[in-house]
Amino acid sequence: MGSNVLSLRIDGDLLDRLRQHAAKRGMSVQDYVVRTLIRDDFDERFATSVEETEKFYGVA
Repeated sequence: MGSNVLSLRIDGDLLDRLRQHAAKRGMSVQDYVVRTLIRDDFDERFATSVEETEKFYGVA
């Protein structure tokens, strides 16, 4: 698996908040953002899986 570059333009206040959150976890802002995106992607895929399973078994 390779890596690619994603460039973002974000508000200064948001960047400050991201720095604070990342610092609390001993992470860089880049690592914090990537980890957050991965977690959100997992959450979305998990919710979709649950919905599909409920449809399959006929659960309302």
